[in-house]
Amino acid sequence: MTTFDQLLTEQIGHEFAASQQYVAIAVWFDDHDLPQLASHFYRQSVEERNHAMMLVQYRLDRDMGVTIPGVPAVQTEFADHTEPIRLSLEQEKRVSEQIQALFAAARAEGDGLGEQAMLWFLKEQVEEVASMATLLTIAERTTNLFDIENFVARDMPSGAAVEADAPPAAGGAL
Repeated sequence: MTTFDQLLTEQIGHEFAASQQYVAIAVWFDDHDLPQLASHFYRQSVEERNHAMMLVQYRLDRDMGVTIPGVPAVQTEFADHTEPIRLSLEQEKRVSEQIQALFAAARAEGDGLGEQAMLWFLKEQVEEVASMATLLTIAERTTNLFDIENFVARDMPSGAAVEADAPPAAGGAL
């Protein structure tokens, strides 16, 4: 098994874990009567699930075999409204590092197809980190939760539309 192959299997698990963490965050915001933040993180959960399924489809298309890793327990309790957003930003930065490692492994192993497949994910991570960093900045600037809710409703993407250039997801994107 190549390093790229191993990291790709691990990344499927990381994406599913990110999806589960976003569900937990969404539920926390829902439980605290913050519907815009809850909706945003429910959408993020679906997006991360779709990313996992894109990697599954890639493995299927390349006849690499597929193993679905388990996911660790997620954090469900938070001290305040900024903590789950801070956790989300840390998670997106970690995923960015993981995707960069996948790209580097594909390049080191001369796997041009693997390298090409990771380019979309690298572009996606730039957007994810920037978006979450902005949300955290807004959340840290105010104690008025209605300001954050209004920002999310007004300025954060509301659709879970799959980009035209996105890789196909096994079973179809949700």
